[in-house]
Amino acid sequence: MSTTNTSSPALPTYDDVAAAALRLQGVAHRTPVLTSRTMDEQLGARLFFKCENLQRIGAFKFRGAYNALSQFTPEQRKGGALAFSSGNHAQAIAHAAQLLDMPALIVMPEDAPASKMAATRGYGAQVVTYNRFSEDREAIAAKLAAERGMTLIPPYNHRDVIAGQGTAVMELLQEQPDLDYLFVCLGGGGLLSGSLLAANALAPRCQVIGVEPEAGNDVQQSLRAGHIVPIPTPRTIADGAQTQAPGDITFAIIQQRVSEVLTVSDPQLIESMRFYAERMKIVVEPTGALSLAAAIHGGLPLQGKRVGIVISGGNVDLARFASLLSE
Repeated sequence: MSTTNTSSPALPTYDDVAAAALRLQGVAHRTPVLTSRTMDEQLGARLFFKCENLQRIGAFKFRGAYNALSQFTPEQRKGGALAFSSGNHAQAIAHAAQLLDMPALIVMPEDAPASKMAATRGYGAQVVTYNRFSEDREAIAAKLAAERGMTLIPPYNHRDVIAGQGTAVMELLQEQPDLDYLFVCLGGGGLLSGSLLAANALAPRCQVIGVEPEAGNDVQQSLRAGHIVPIPTPRTIADGAQTQAPGDITFAIIQQRVSEVLTVSDPQLIESMRFYAERMKIVVEPTGALSLAAAIHGGLPLQGKRVGIVISGGNVDLARFASLLSE
């Protein structure tokens, strides 16, 4: 869309995605691609759902976490990994560290979903909590990493994390190579950035659409301004997309390659979650429903097209899930 951000660090490439796929082979699940005749008829298109809600730890985040941690030096492995996350990256780092036999410490907001916090501890990680509306998670994480000699792996603004996330769409396009559109959930941009690298190499004519919650359209605002625009912590049910700004690496890739960034409302997310539960029999968290909500409500000409939908995750407290669907 705009010129390259030349001040960015060296950006990952499709070669990095392909290398990540080799590291993840036999470790990450090759998640299924589902279809829905009901939604095909509703939109007049052929939809292909890449189900990262069925990935290890219940989200695509495992791909990037394992790809990053598997490249640690022996000294880094001894110190261990540290991350900050509202939940899915937390679980991903914790589980990857467990598999690679290294310690992990996760900085999580105190209001993170209880199921995500419990799962993170269940994988053996230590959890430190903070108030997401009044404290700076990056400052807390940086201080702890320095004190403990740990390596900080951010949730999206990291070459190896981005490359790992791109393997989800790499797999989708290996199975369904002729997509016209691809809808990707968007928080900090790790999944979208990796998806853009994969799509540009494997399906260059495919239009890749990033999807944010209406209350958290930091990437949309940043693209319009031509530079990163920070926003206050958004209040949305899409807890995985409560980011305040994209990273410099993710924004540079998105700025170069994305076709469009759309937003959807919380009620539209609930509608999509209900469709997944009732018609496709799968549990999808609010953030994971961003992509389908935009395909339904984004106003793009999908009739007769082949459309990829990336479901980013399925980690949601069942009590909250039931409460949202009953609204």
